[in-house]
Amino acid sequence: MLLGKKRKLGRKIEDMATGEKLKLTENIEDKDLLLYLGLTNDGNPLYIQHDFASQTKFGKPVVPTAMLTGIVTSAVSKYLPGPGSYITEQHLKFKKPVYHYATVDFLLEVTEVNVAANEVTVRVEATDENGELVLEGKLVANPPQVLNQLTTEAMDNF
Repeated sequence: MLLGKKRKLGRKIEDMATGEKLKLTENIEDKDLLLYLGLTNDGNPLYIQHDFASQTKFGKPVVPTAMLTGIVTSAVSKYLPGPGSYITEQHLKFKKPVYHYATVDFLLEVTEVNVAANEVTVRVEATDENGELVLEGKLVANPPQVLNQLTTEAMDNF
């Protein structure tokens, strides 16, 4: 039994090139924060309680950095290289906090394509609505590889 709809794999390493870019914009809404906090069971009051956050250097609730990381990894899974890709390494630096209701622009750029290792290196930057850098870094991902095509015979085991 297969769950969900059948999807095409993302691009293979041979189809990728240095300099490719992906730009996307995310609006951070309450529903997104509540879903993240519920999913992770992260009870840090800095993320949701205005009275608590007002006592900190941030002054108001901030978006969890792991949630921003999730947006980046989702972009890799959906678009660059796409479905079937796998992140093997990432280094992200969070330059300044992102606050609730922010609009964040993400830019991902392929900086290296290693066909022999089936790896792409992607530079990542994100800016807030004021154009200020909030996140920068890089990641390494393996684009999808088809080793054996599934046959109906192979599917009989499910």
